[in-house]
Amino acid sequence: MRTASRFVIVLIFLGAVLGGIFGYKFYQFSQFKEMMSKPQPPVQISAVDATKEFWTPAIKAVGSIEAVNGVQVANEVPGVIQSINFESGDSVKQGDVLIRLNTDIDEAALRTRRAEAELAAQEFKRVSDLLPKRAVSQSQYDEAKANFDAARARVNEAEATLSKKVIRAPFDGTLGIRMVDQGEYIATGTPIVEVNMLDPIYVDYTLSEKNLPEVATGYPVVATVAAVPDQQFAGEVSAINTSVNPETRTVRIRATVSNDGNQLRPGMFATVMTRQPKDDEVITVPRTAVSYNTYGDFVFVVEENDEGILVVNRRTVDTGETREGRVAVLSGLEEGETVVSKGLLRLRAGQSVEIQQEADAAAEATD
Repeated sequence: MRTASRFVIVLIFLGAVLGGIFGYKFYQFSQFKEMMSKPQPPVQISAVDATKEFWTPAIKAVGSIEAVNGVQVANEVPGVIQSINFESGDSVKQGDVLIRLNTDIDEAALRTRRAEAELAAQEFKRVSDLLPKRAVSQSQYDEAKANFDAARARVNEAEATLSKKVIRAPFDGTLGIRMVDQGEYIATGTPIVEVNMLDPIYVDYTLSEKNLPEVATGYPVVATVAAVPDQQFAGEVSAINTSVNPETRTVRIRATVSNDGNQLRPGMFATVMTRQPKDDEVITVPRTAVSYNTYGDFVFVVEENDEGILVVNRRTVDTGETREGRVAVLSGLEEGETVVSKGLLRLRAGQSVEIQQEADAAAEATD
């Protein structure tokens, strides 16, 4: 009898405990359900209106910087460097002497050639005087003349060889790093120094064949490089290749740009914008207002629902070029529509919002 009483008491105790637990959980669930049924407070947002602007159409491409004239100066004849007349990085004019090679042997050879030429000239003069008197034959005259001409040619050859011992700047430009030393023996074709004409300078790039009708000689070009990302270098298209590459279906374009200060150097990677001589009307929004993803770009448009409450709706848009922090919207948005300018990740479609002060929105639009 005592065992049955104890069993009943245990059951009553367990029922009370479990009932208390279930009751407390039911109360928590009721409280949570009541809290979720309450309307969410509006999210504070910054918003701007889509505006209409006039942008010049541009084609973006990548290319490289090339010197208008750029060579690696080398010697045509071997020799020992007698003197070096430049320092690395110097600016030079066409014809300036860069180095002189030792010319002792060449000067001696030139004196020998000149002496031979003088002797041949005297012999030719005697034969020329005797020919009218028939004291010499025509063949002797021809031989003397040939010897005289050959002697003069050898003099010219020796003078040319001697002149090649002086290496001069081929054009106006800026020198690179010196690659030889005084007293060094240099064989034919030894690199001495690089010289480049830096202002103006070329930008070579390629465009798809479909863009060929949109570019012509004289169109304005703007180039930027990683070394000075905040500066734009203006120029114009100076040449278009006459053929399209059959493998890549691209055409090579060459632009000539101003390079004041020599900030652009041959070999640099450049981003090039080729502009057209006309303006297009486009709808623009701040870049921060657009969410870019694999399935399409979208913006959150601020609208009033049937109850007059401001809510945001997600809208897919087609975007174009980006300039100075603003994006061109090609379709999906009309002028004057209000879009969220930042904080897109914490929003969802249909969520109620509250726009911050206009000053904040204006500040965001200019960022």
